[in-house]
Amino acid sequence: MTGNYRLIENKELQETLFHYRVHPGMDVYVLPRPGYQKKYAIFSTRFGSIDNCFRVEPEQEFTTLPDGVAHFLEHKLFEDERGNVFDRFAALGASANAYTSFTQTSYLFSCTANFEESLQQLLDFVQEPYFTEQTVQKEQGIIGQEIKMYEDHPHWRVFFNLLEGLYREHPVRRDIAGTADSIAEITPDLLYRCYNTFYHPSNMAVFVVGDLDPARVGNLVEENLAARNYRPMGAIIRRHPSEPVAITRQRTVQELVVSEPIFLLGFKDMSVENIHGRDLMHREILMELVLDILFASSEELYNDLYKEDLIDENFDSEYSADINYGYIMIGGETKDPDQLYQRIMEAIAKFLKGGVSKEQFERHRRKILGSYIRRFNSLEFIANNFLAFRFKGTDLFQLPSILHEVRLGEVLALAEENLDPDRHAVSLIVPPGAD
Repeated sequence: MTGNYRLIENKELQETLFHYRVHPGMDVYVLPRPGYQKKYAIFSTRFGSIDNCFRVEPEQEFTTLPDGVAHFLEHKLFEDERGNVFDRFAALGASANAYTSFTQTSYLFSCTANFEESLQQLLDFVQEPYFTEQTVQKEQGIIGQEIKMYEDHPHWRVFFNLLEGLYREHPVRRDIAGTADSIAEITPDLLYRCYNTFYHPSNMAVFVVGDLDPARVGNLVEENLAARNYRPMGAIIRRHPSEPVAITRQRTVQELVVSEPIFLLGFKDMSVENIHGRDLMHREILMELVLDILFASSEELYNDLYKEDLIDENFDSEYSADINYGYIMIGGETKDPDQLYQRIMEAIAKFLKGGVSKEQFERHRRKILGSYIRRFNSLEFIANNFLAFRFKGTDLFQLPSILHEVRLGEVLALAEENLDPDRHAVSLIVPPGAD
């Protein structure tokens, strides 16, 4: 039974996290929240849409996948010989879901009762794949319809059109679900090959949060895995194509049925490829500061753009990065994309030339820290983000200490590096006949 654990403590957040390592190498995290009625669990694998070329040591040959396999696997695991998994969670009074991103696939549930039975259900269905020619063909039709639906989804298309404009080779430029042609290449054997590789417990992690006994949860997970007789597996070696510095195209315009144009401006970060762990989190925090200083609703630029009806309350900016890609996105709906583009680029140029005051820097640093602490009221935020950072080689609980460490000079230096006008692209969705 599980007896050894490591405590991860954060005095600023007043949180204590229990970390168990379960044979054959899976991490289990339990965050007790006494008094909380709701309980939340997530079971994640480090396998996303960009993991389409890999080998497992000591293999020498790489396996290349068609686009969409990780997302396809997520769908297929919810159906087995007993029927639909969602129905079994519903019978327990639990709400289940799943998602696939560029870098991971996650299965989750929330409940207020029957937690242990629901956790067993989560562990069981994710670890008991069932693929046949008939069920795979059925799923190809279902996902094919989903892909077709997203071809006409304005916000989905403006996002991937921008990534296609920024990236030439990296698979982050391709739709997570793949294409109708790529999913047609998926077979049961291919699914089992990917499942046996990426769904090995050493490539997975569990996070549970709520009013729970950590030792009880750790024992439950350990007993579930022990009955499956897993053997150790070699390291997974992922391979991605070399990405050139230059973008693919600077402007992409697509016509769809929208009331107003949707605008996205993006910058490609080419320095993130060799950064990981705490250094990667440090970079993400710095970029969040840069974008908040430039575009936060408390700043003059945002308010001027809003008063001029060039943006609405959904205008946003964000930085996304993982071990081998990174990008900045800025935008939203606007009546005049060209004018908005000009104003944003002028604001960036002014920022890079004039910098930022120490008072402004400190104000935004405190704001981000406060926002982060408030988000710890959300069980979903804690669990989802902890595993996302864990797969990047770092710890969500480290964020406050890193935020205290950042310096004004670092913010300005990173802004000059990442807001390079030679590495930006624009994506537009416009009403028919508008462009």
